Amino acid sequence: MKPEISIEFFPPQTPEGVDKLRLVRAELGRLQPAFFSVTFGAGGSTRERTFAIVKEIAAEGHAAAPHLSCIGSTRAKIRDILADYQAAGIRRIVALRGDLPSGMAEAGEFRYANELVEFIRAETGEHFRIEVAAYPEWHPQARSPQDDLRAFARKVKAGADSAITQYFFNADAYFNFVNEARASGVDIPIIPGIMPIVGFAKLARFSDACGAEIPRWMRRKFESFSDDADAIRAFGLDVVSELCQRLLAGGAPGLHFYSMNQATQTIEICRRLGLTA
Repeated sequence: MKPEISIEFFPPQTPEGVDKLRLVRAELGRLQPAFFSVTFGAGGSTRERTFAIVKEIAAEGHAAAPHLSCIGSTRAKIRDILADYQAAGIRRIVALRGDLPSGMAEAGEFRYANELVEFIRAETGEHFRIEVAAYPEWHPQARSPQDDLRAFARKVKAGADSAITQYFFNADAYFNFVNEARASGVDIPIIPGIMPIVGFAKLARFSDACGAEIPRWMRRKFESFSDDADAIRAFGLDVVSELCQRLLAGGAPGLHFYSMNQATQTIEICRRLGLTA
């Protein structure tokens, strides 16, 4: 069976960004993804932009999965958002805790993602397929790998249907996490998150902030290219394509691409994997 792919976007802040994303979606749509997901700022900071992009995706004939972050929010606000998505015919949600927005002191009425999953199920029953986050290299705020695994299991028990991981570059981290999740009784699909590499400096900063490890050999190789953007992109394509090949060969049920609102790298990786339409 051909593995499913899904692709993530963030809501652009400018009209030019919105127009560019339409072109990107048209290109990536040819990959026939299972769904496009759209990120959502914690505390609802991008609510309207996220909803607008989600409605456009649905109107184009693709399945859309809006992210929904609960931190800094209230049950009433989340209830309204869920009602909006139900009315728009959306059937899938990526349920996340999110980070507390800068300057906001209170966490709101939800503390953890499992509480959001429970709330969605209580409010909407089985209307939504619920995706949750998983962290093969452990959440940077987790006290221990065991605590992180228990937090993941609570989200699954609350009613999650499948999980999407934080991106990583060490396949063994993914396989180890899946094995430990299965041993703890978690049986939902765990989809590896894939970050196509366009430039190294931004990737390094982002990875350091979110706890995704860039192996030392990769860092040294990227650093050796200095400002040679073509060499960085070529090496990044090789690394990520080989990672995806190993994941799929090892039984990963699909791939979720963090596109960063770009198409070229994701399309080329899928071409190398034989996943183009």
